[in-house]
Amino acid sequence: MDWNPVFGAVNMLALIAWIGLIFLPRWPALLSAVLYVGVGLLCLIYSVGLIGIATGMISPGSDAGSLDISSIEGVRAFFASDGGLTVGWTHYLAFDLFVGLWIARDGDAKGVNRFIQAPILFATLMAGPLGLLIWLIVREPAARAQGRFR
Repeated sequence: MDWNPVFGAVNMLALIAWIGLIFLPRWPALLSAVLYVGVGLLCLIYSVGLIGIATGMISPGSDAGSLDISSIEGVRAFFASDGGLTVGWTHYLAFDLFVGLWIARDGDAKGVNRFIQAPILFATLMAGPLGLLIWLIVREPAARAQGRFR
């Protein structure tokens, strides 16, 4: 199977969702679209790819063998295949987008300026856990100012 179109499609889907999340007004319909169309569709693509490769119904695109996550060699072999790499990348895209959506909603609820949120969201897009760590540091004073940790 040629995984290039899938890889390109998940990248484009995530990029469109991130652009909307960072630059557009956060209307309820936009937030729902990011959650259900962006995150949800990425999760579906991930699930179909992972299950397809694990069951042998979809070729991973190389001699990756069976899915073996019990050893570093097995995980390396999985990610060395085009299918494994695409599925793994889709996993990152889905979770980072979900975290970005949470950051945006939490920032809006805590009254954090969108100009402060934007670089944090960009950091989350580019390096998920780093952006999340920055947000957790930034949100703490805002949460205290509201008298709650939620």
